[in-house]
Amino acid sequence: MIDNLPPCPKCSCEYTYEMNALVVCPECGHEWVPAEGAQDSGAAAERVVRDAVGNVLQDGDSVVVVKALKVKGSPSGIKAGTKVRGIRLVDGIDGHDIDCRVDGFGAMQLKSSVVKKA
Repeated sequence: MIDNLPPCPKCSCEYTYEMNALVVCPECGHEWVPAEGAQDSGAAAERVVRDAVGNVLQDGDSVVVVKALKVKGSPSGIKAGTKVRGIRLVDGIDGHDIDCRVDGFGAMQLKSSVVKKA
């Protein structure tokens, strides 16, 4: 619960109160999301994924693997320099935030820290 509720942005009434996730003004009836909640939800919605060099990645980009990777169940892994086309950014588990298809290996998830934007 917020101790110091902000005044109403429409009529400047000081007697605002909380109702679930909203702040309500009893005088004019205006309802809004408090500033703290709006910043938290905005930050979660706009997640930025960066590659090993610091470039911002987006869906559909092509990337190059920068270090050799071991693949479970395969005698040979993914070599450094392998190009991966058409990546998709996901909220993966354990830091695997790129969903892609690697030629010769099939669909898999990669960490953004082991790829570089092509």
